[in-house]
Amino acid sequence: MKYIGAHVSASGGVQNAPQNAKTIAATAFALFTKNQRQWTAKDLSAEEIGDFKKNCIDAGFAPCQILPHDSYLINLGNPDAEKRAKSVASFIHETRRCHDLGLTMLNLHPGSHLNETAPEGCLDLIAESLNTVLRETRGVTAVIENTAGQGTNMGFALWHIAHIIERIEDKSRVGVCIDTCHTFAAGYDIASPEGYEAFWQEFDSLIGRDYLRAMHLNDCLKPRGSRVDRHAPLGQGTLGIDAFRRIVQDPRTDNIPLILETPDESLWPDEIALLKSFA
Repeated sequence: MKYIGAHVSASGGVQNAPQNAKTIAATAFALFTKNQRQWTAKDLSAEEIGDFKKNCIDAGFAPCQILPHDSYLINLGNPDAEKRAKSVASFIHETRRCHDLGLTMLNLHPGSHLNETAPEGCLDLIAESLNTVLRETRGVTAVIENTAGQGTNMGFALWHIAHIIERIEDKSRVGVCIDTCHTFAAGYDIASPEGYEAFWQEFDSLIGRDYLRAMHLNDCLKPRGSRVDRHAPLGQGTLGIDAFRRIVQDPRTDNIPLILETPDESLWPDEIALLKSFA
């Protein structure tokens, strides 16, 4: 089964996200469970939680089809201990929100070294932070998203993610989300059939296919290897439409959320329909 959708709005409350996804004929969706530009949020009410769960059931969404995303403020690899602790506390809070909503995954960007520590040291801090989060929470898998490598962001090379996972104590609660734009911008040639297969062979070798939990499907505005994170509508970037046909027809992407984060929301219904046609 292919679960295809987009990162939809939760404006007015998380309970609205399932209907927003259903409106665009999605069979998967992503959302922020709180304002992604703020550190804190009031706890979800019993009514909000109940309405979200009911609306998911009514719209046909199981937890395996839903990929919440954490706040953009969080940096689990921040070299400053006090600021890193603030990020860890925020991620713990978001993980507990997901658990309250009956969700089983939380997507995160790994972190940034900010030119204040060595890259490998930053990766160690990310793993240490995730271990703290996983010890303090239950039931939710931390899903590490690969990055384009813009600025001082870590996670643009597959070995970065492997390095983190190797240091996670409870490996049953860690997974990976592959973003197509980030992958291409980081230098992996997933636009060609040969490069696509080479990428997954490296993924299997360094990380392991069982860790793949989700994908973000975005075309890339900038050239391969640019290390610039700029999404484009499907078929309107440097990746090209054939890359997405290949992904959707790949059995490796069965039964995981395939989430659009393309910049023109008005195109989402057509992009979802196109991806479904490939399947």
